[in-house]
Parts: sequence; C-alpha cells; structure tokens
Amino acid sequence: MLSKYDNEMRLEFLSKSANEAFARITVAAFASQLDPTIDEIADIKTAVSEAVTNCIIHAYEDTQGIIKLHCIIQDNSIIIEISDNGKGIEDVNIAKEPLYTSKPNLERSGMGFTIMESFMDKLSVESVLNLGTKVTMEKTIKKAKNILEEQENKCTTA
Repeated sequence: MLSKYDNEMRLEFLSKSANEAFARITVAAFASQLDPTIDEIADIKTAVSEAVTNCIIHAYEDTQGIIKLHCIIQDNSIIIEISDNGKGIEDVNIAKEPLYTSKPNLERSGMGFTIMESFMDKLSVESVLNLGTKVTMEKTIKKAKNILEEQENKCTTA
C-alpha cells in the first residue's frame, strides 16, 4: 500500500501526567529522521508537551481518557496532531489569547497555545463541546545548507 506521506505514526496513551514526557520523546525520536537541529527538536518537544498537558489538565479534568498522537512526515516537515475525546473548548479564540486560563486555581499560566504557536510554523485548533479537541501543528525542518545560506545572507546584508 502506497502512502501519500514519507512516513507516519500513531500512538494512543492514557491522559496521565507521566505520559507527557513519553509523548514528547516519541515525537522527537520520530522527527529525528528529518535531521533537525537541537533547537528544532527542543521546539517540537515543547509544543508537544504543551498540547498533551492541555489534554491532561483541561480535556479530562478529574477523569482519565485517551490522548491520540498522529505524526506525519512529508518532504521536510513534520505534522503533529494531538487529540482527545474530552469536554472540548467553549471558545477557541478566547482560549488562544495569551494569559487566558480556565484553571487559575491551579496556577496555570495561560500560555499553552501561545507557546505552541511561537515554536511551530503552523497551529490549528478544532474543538466541539463534549466531543473533544484536536490540535494540529506543523514545523518545517531547515536543512544545514539552508541555515548556512541564511547566515551568509544576514552577514552580507548587515
């Protein structure tokens, strides 16, 4: 069977805080085939951590559920989908505002979506109340040649 992607993987795990590190390491290992820089891997791990933590803290609250992780590698990009079947987000636009938190009593910073947006090239959030939420993030991995060209261009234009 031919795939329209270069590679893909799926993973499901319980919404336990111990699995947040598992998710971020798994995605980092999967992304490593693109030969990312240390900074690119750190960006991906941080964004995955934020998305999974949101599922654990907000989607399932005081219960456990399943978090689904789907990663696709296409050309030199990784697309990461993290979804749950939790309570959903009432207003995605408000939830994406910096410093907004629905859990101020838990001392949450309200920066999860902002962090995801700043570390990834693309972010989309789909949510339906009582059905769940899906966060899709994409990051293009710059190859060493492209990074050197960018640095040379900065030096010549400065």
